[in-house]
Amino acid sequence: MYLSDPSINIDQRKNSGADVFDPELFRKSAEMVIAKLEKYLGESSIRGLALSNPYVLLETAKDLMNEENESIPAFDQEKLEAIIDLYIKTGIPVYSPGYMGRQFSGVIPLAGLIDLISSIVNQPSSFYEAGPLPNVVERIMANELNQFIGWEPESFAMVTTSGATLGTLTALLAARNHKFPHIWSEGISALEGQYRPAIAVSEDAHYSVSRAVGIIGIGENQIVRLPINKERQICIDKVRPTLEAAEARGLKVFCLVASAGTTSVGAFDRLDELGEITKEKNIWFHVDGAHGGSLLVSDQLRHKLKGIEKADSFVWDAHKMMFLPGVCTLLFYKDRERSYGAFHQQASYVFEKVPNIYTQFDSAEQNFECTKRPLIMNLWVLWSLYGKALFANKLEYLCDLTQQAYQILKAEPDFQVLHQPEANILCFRYLPSNLVEKDFPDFQVAIRNRITEGGKFFISKVDIDEIGSLRVVFMNHQINPDHIRMLLSEIRKAGQELLAQITTIRG
Repeated sequence: MYLSDPSINIDQRKNSGADVFDPELFRKSAEMVIAKLEKYLGESSIRGLALSNPYVLLETAKDLMNEENESIPAFDQEKLEAIIDLYIKTGIPVYSPGYMGRQFSGVIPLAGLIDLISSIVNQPSSFYEAGPLPNVVERIMANELNQFIGWEPESFAMVTTSGATLGTLTALLAARNHKFPHIWSEGISALEGQYRPAIAVSEDAHYSVSRAVGIIGIGENQIVRLPINKERQICIDKVRPTLEAAEARGLKVFCLVASAGTTSVGAFDRLDELGEITKEKNIWFHVDGAHGGSLLVSDQLRHKLKGIEKADSFVWDAHKMMFLPGVCTLLFYKDRERSYGAFHQQASYVFEKVPNIYTQFDSAEQNFECTKRPLIMNLWVLWSLYGKALFANKLEYLCDLTQQAYQILKAEPDFQVLHQPEANILCFRYLPSNLVEKDFPDFQVAIRNRITEGGKFFISKVDIDEIGSLRVVFMNHQINPDHIRMLLSEIRKAGQELLAQITTIRG
């Protein structure tokens, strides 16, 4: 049945769902949604996460579903509004000064509109013919961002992918296949009796690295853990001895993964020195810059990634500190040829045997996704309109704010700061004089949970040296030092209430 067929009457067309494609209906719905989002963006109250009972939310969502299965019902404006309201109401208020908990932020609103366009025009961007503009601007942004990395302009490559976890997995596959060319076709068994491939990582590396190691067949027992120093960076003095000890155990370390902004505390490994060690030992050097890679665009902060040009591969999440909708991950390779090393397939329905001017812009042979959203468009549009200053100014404010928070906490005798912050993450503990820690080992986590339940602030928690700690991540430029002091008051209040409860129970 064709919806444009004049022999089909209007009732048949409505029953076929033709009106769901109606441009006027789209416009009216979009205007309603935009109005609600405008109000949402304009809300400046201090609020955290108001968690709903998941089973109550489940029933609420089920009640909004259509029960008609035989025909398509008429459009229900009231129901759509209820769905939108529920979606907005139950989410983390990422634009509020009370939000200090996670590594994603409120997005630059214009990027959301570009995301809407990407959804409607629907151009999967792994192939030039499916998404011409996204593939071209991916090349443009690669060159723009490489000016902060410093590789030879014509020798490197950048590919967008869906998240740093997938980006790191792809890079580790490229590293494995480069060092052990027969594994792709013959499997790990091809190395039997020779040596065991291994990957070296920081003791504080993100869990996704261990996950990737398992997926690519290396095995968690072949992860070489590099000791960290008191700043929670890879301890440079212990790298060579650790690698040599691994080699003595029959392990062939083919890749070392460093961090530019760890998830726990935001620490930056000393890339310059690690780059020298990996070059000396012929080890692939991968940098996980999911969080901190964005500091490259700031003249004030770029030094924290000194030595990044020595990396063989590098992941950078633009949906974190570039304030874009999730997800937009940039996967860089120093050597363009190696960017094609992760995968080896033939597929006549997508891959061309003879390259041409169009296929040279394809990225499908370099990334996991065949159907990939045009991830680069949000970043390119904002960069085209505002340049790096838009991002650099916000990054510098947030990192400076974190330093102010550090000084505020240092001046408070009942708080303990656990590290000198390097970016926008700060970990600390509340240690009042009436706390007996052995009697309340989960005190910090209990505070965090009570703060969350209070609904005014949303912070996170992390174990530092196996001890629970409070953690804030400043992603919102509307936060100022007064909000930080308000948070400390809430923490004190929550902590004392918890201690009073314990006293009452024992009394």
